[in-house]
Amino acid sequence: SDHMENICGYLMKYTNLVTGWQYRFFVLNNEAGLLEYFVNEQSRHLKPRGTLQLAGAVISPSDEDSHTFTVNAASGEQYKLRATDAKERQHWVSRLQICTQHHTEAIGKNNPPLKSRSFSLASQGSANSPGVQRRPSQNAVSFFNVGHRLPTGKRVPIMQPDHLVDVREMMSQAEGQQRDLIRSIECLPVSGNITSLDQDLLMLKATSMATMNCLNDCFHILQLQHASQQKGSLPAGTTISWLEPKISLANHFKNGAAQNFPAEINKPASVREEQSIAEPCQLTREPEEINSDEELEDICDDKEDDLGAVEEQRSVILHLLSQLKLGMDLTRVVLPTFILEKRSLLEMYADFMSHPDLFIAITNGTTPEERMIRFVEYYLTSFHEGRKGAIAKKPYNPIIGETFHCSWRMPKSDVATDAAPSPSEQVTLSKDTEDQTELDYYTVKFVAEQVSHHPPVSGFYAECVERKMCVNACIWTKSKFLGMSIGVTMVGEGLLSLLEHGEEYTFSLPCAYARSILTVPWVELGGKVNINCAKTGYSASINFHTKPFYGGKLHRVTGEVKQNTTNTVVCRVQGEWNSILEFTYSNGETKYVDLTKLSVTRKRVRPLEKQGPFESRRLWQHVTESLRDGDIDKATEHKRALEERQRNEERLRAETETPWCTKYFLKEGDGWVYHKPLWKTVSGVQTQQTDTN
Repeated sequence: SDHMENICGYLMKYTNLVTGWQYRFFVLNNEAGLLEYFVNEQSRHLKPRGTLQLAGAVISPSDEDSHTFTVNAASGEQYKLRATDAKERQHWVSRLQICTQHHTEAIGKNNPPLKSRSFSLASQGSANSPGVQRRPSQNAVSFFNVGHRLPTGKRVPIMQPDHLVDVREMMSQAEGQQRDLIRSIECLPVSGNITSLDQDLLMLKATSMATMNCLNDCFHILQLQHASQQKGSLPAGTTISWLEPKISLANHFKNGAAQNFPAEINKPASVREEQSIAEPCQLTREPEEINSDEELEDICDDKEDDLGAVEEQRSVILHLLSQLKLGMDLTRVVLPTFILEKRSLLEMYADFMSHPDLFIAITNGTTPEERMIRFVEYYLTSFHEGRKGAIAKKPYNPIIGETFHCSWRMPKSDVATDAAPSPSEQVTLSKDTEDQTELDYYTVKFVAEQVSHHPPVSGFYAECVERKMCVNACIWTKSKFLGMSIGVTMVGEGLLSLLEHGEEYTFSLPCAYARSILTVPWVELGGKVNINCAKTGYSASINFHTKPFYGGKLHRVTGEVKQNTTNTVVCRVQGEWNSILEFTYSNGETKYVDLTKLSVTRKRVRPLEKQGPFESRRLWQHVTESLRDGDIDKATEHKRALEERQRNEERLRAETETPWCTKYFLKEGDGWVYHKPLWKTVSGVQTQQTDTN
């Protein structure tokens, strides 16, 4: 009750595509449970321009930025609002949620549900009898009679468990009718006046499934409310979360029909090979030293610019959307093959290193300030090449134990340097590096491994021995369904070590969004990331801005580098992460970087015949070849074989209580670290040299 004060103030309200966002004066009337708005503060004594009943409403902060939130009334009306900053949004959201909860509970107490008989369909005949057909005049509330009184005006006791059982029975019958509807649509011919691929019927399938999912969520909330009535209140920390779908998504790729794969004897040899690869833990898990001389310059150029498949498979996307819910975790959802890129997620991480000259140049900075600015420059230029084309497609989900190796060779003359030759280039680390120092190029080596399946965690490591620098990161990818887009959060942290300077830089990664998934999908980055160097006291704050609902630019990024001790900004950056970046320094100088004209150094990869069975390109080669040929069915078959094998192996490990053994990365705290990082190798060599001297 201490927080039930009335509040008022200006918020931006989204009106429509033409008008866009407009400032309006909002008033929260806690006593009446109303959210009202006026054109301005001076007109608040007049009739409100709009009013929302908050009882039963849902207040939802936006996942895509820190200012926007929505108020979804029980009537179906919605206000899309935007505060001036995150603090003000939190103030409004918390007060609205308190008011909503208070008035929703009050209605529940004053209007208890009906007796169990009124909920039961069994007493009204079979599911096909006229007695259960909705009359045109009935609305959803009167159909379920939830939260209303008996016609006689008599009150009934608090809801008892048997009432919930009857609700569940009624919903089960509704689910059965919905399944019958789906089957009826799918039994229609594929050609003629009305077909199973009719866009209206596909939309009906999608919306009916979404409706049943929402009703299941509501039933879940009723159960929690009943539990709170029995115990007095919900336990501390209890949350109401989205329920998982009851239907296997894997069986709905082809217009709702299950995939019918040929019998084992008819499977291609490549599929039988994929299924017969031995259990990973039975293979040697000893780390393998990759000879970079065996690696050849990559000639593969799989640009993802084909829109045909997306349009042709629109019905499949609708099937998929019909079974997803807002906020649902997509980690365990098997997505259709045609939306896949022709590379593994592990290789995508490697493609973020496609400008090794900028990476190596970081350690050549003469001052801590310059090195931090160079790292920010490298960081911001890495995302453009990490995307293959403008179309949003998804890389393969790596299977546990999968690895990817590659390297880059960078002519020393192409690396920017403001300093004298580094002492690190004169230090003999081993016989290999002794030979390397005589060469006219630097070598950057990269290795990645899928260290966990649930949750999906990837570790990757890159090093340049000659420059005594390395980067280690472990990333947990979390995907969520956001309606007409999919959001991917990169949970984890990376560590760049400049051993020559004794500096460590921690950094995070932005979120990625696949927008317009029903039409032409495209990629957007969003969120705030931080780069910090504890030793020097320099830090960088970078914001990847998502496009506003109306107006604004795409792919915008802003950031600043500052000295924490003095709170002095030494560099500002703005622009687009896939186009032109503008760096403005404290001395007034400005530098422009056109990412579209930056030279890309091709990675070097071993030929397939020299790769191990769990290296990405060899592991996924048949899927990739089928996608290149445009044979989606064949690609799906190979992909399914790999996934089925992974499930069988996971089941076997669980039954035998055999832990998974990683190959290149070791668990340290909450993260994963490469088994032989450069900071251990260099310190060990230097210690030996000291002892010798």
